[in-house]
Amino acid sequence: MRWVMYPLQAGIILAAYWVARAVPIEWASAAGGYLFRTIGSRMRVDRTARKNLERAFPEKSPAEIDQIVRGMWDNLGRGAGEFAQLDRIDTLDSEGRVEFTGVEHIERLRDDGEPGLLFSGHLGNWELAGLASAQLGLPLGQIYRKADNPYMNKLFFKMRNCIGGELMPKGREGAGLAVRHMRDGGHLALLIDQKMNEGIPVPFFGRDAWTAKAPADLALKFKAPVVPVRIVRLPGVRFRIVIYPPMDLPDTGDREADVRTLLIEMTALIEGWIHDNPEQWFWIHRRWPNE
Repeated sequence: MRWVMYPLQAGIILAAYWVARAVPIEWASAAGGYLFRTIGSRMRVDRTARKNLERAFPEKSPAEIDQIVRGMWDNLGRGAGEFAQLDRIDTLDSEGRVEFTGVEHIERLRDDGEPGLLFSGHLGNWELAGLASAQLGLPLGQIYRKADNPYMNKLFFKMRNCIGGELMPKGREGAGLAVRHMRDGGHLALLIDQKMNEGIPVPFFGRDAWTAKAPADLALKFKAPVVPVRIVRLPGVRFRIVIYPPMDLPDTGDREADVRTLLIEMTALIEGWIHDNPEQWFWIHRRWPNE
């Protein structure tokens, strides 16, 4: 069945990509939001999102949870529709679609000749972080999860050409490439809000969530600046990108303790951003253990 289904899946996605690219971005964004709102509520993962929200926000009413879940599907669908036209978004145009603050922190990373690390979460249209950095002359290495469908992998690489930067597969191979990339003075962009079974437990919305150690390990290994990047979706296919100053790195002499301290601080930032815009986060992910 894979010989039939894999090309079929890739063909459908490619067709949708070219349709979304051919129409105004407002249409592509709105169509994606409508499709995801309509289909997402009928999928099993919709229940996962609701359970996660009920545990994260026990004070919210069922009506409020419904509203957040609907907004989540809308945000995901809009991001999918906008992805086809990502290369047409000028993040540096002061009168364009993006409000950009903290440019100086990216410029400092670009010009200091040292490795660095930027991190964010699956919020808003998170692909804009890599695009903005590339448009400022700082391409970022990124770790990705290979799709089971090899045709989808090829499409993924094709669609992301506009962003640039080295792509590294998740796992041991990608970890080795990430170390080499930073040793050569490169910069990494990491999304740190997904479950990692090989990680360590870090508090997230009042419960321990298994979190990858790599971001903190790499930062401490290379004494590299760790720069938070926040993406917020605004009305009308507009966005706000906020680049924060580098975080202070713990240095107690206890490497494991320092790794945990840094991960706790990084995760707390992500949690705060989610509190501000819960409908813009990826609630369908099984972030906590025993789910």
